[in-house]
Amino acid sequence: MDDNDVEAGAAPQLRDLIAGLEKGLQVIEAFDQERSRLTISEVAARTGLTRAAARRYLITLVHLGYARQHDKVFWLTPKVLRLGQSYLHSARLPRIVQPLLYRLAYSLGEAASCGVLEGDDLVCVAAVSAGKLVSSTLQPGTRVPAWCTANGRALLASQAPEWVAASLARVAPEAFTEYTIVDRERLLHEIARTRAQGYAVVDQELELGLRTLAVPIRNFRGETVAAMNVSLHAARIPAGEIVERCLPALLKMQVEMSALL
Repeated sequence: MDDNDVEAGAAPQLRDLIAGLEKGLQVIEAFDQERSRLTISEVAARTGLTRAAARRYLITLVHLGYARQHDKVFWLTPKVLRLGQSYLHSARLPRIVQPLLYRLAYSLGEAASCGVLEGDDLVCVAAVSAGKLVSSTLQPGTRVPAWCTANGRALLASQAPEWVAASLARVAPEAFTEYTIVDRERLLHEIARTRAQGYAVVDQELELGLRTLAVPIRNFRGETVAAMNVSLHAARIPAGEIVERCLPALLKMQVEMSALL
């Protein structure tokens, strides 16, 4: 089999898949912010592997330097960051958007970031703080729920309504703050409004004090491939002024970005 045998978007045949690689990545993904240290039994439970298989994968990760162990507990090492760096250094989107984010952030004096949709989550691929540390979630590689973020809603608005409804049914929205919208009908309404007006505003739904305004980023074919936002602290600007102050600059970057993709 050569490169020409692989069709873009085509489902691979089972004989072409390496199950061990898939399961090894599942073990790495079992660790997250809430559970940074896990036992063999906990990894097995979170991945669906047998305890014996989970043990072998963890031992292999320790041997390769991607994990460490003390007694019965395992945790990931900084070497895992190489996997994310490989994407950031090789992917075209982060390299193109980073200079535009700098211009956007420093022209407004606020933080800016770019994210993509992965499953039901928003993954940040580029960010500029402009000297304003607004949120720890505005860092490349961070993953947050799409439904309660401005970038996420801008991306969800590009999906078919049926897909959005199915996504909200899967994620079971929870209240992160007192402002979080968790009612699915209200969320569907907010996403529909984002689709109609071309931008999303989220006010302190993910974190208290965090206000964000986002627009979708489309390629030359008109396909939404990412979203770009401006994030600021609620104490610096009233909720009603964020669109007037920041949307023109975002729309300008949106046009420039689309011309490059």
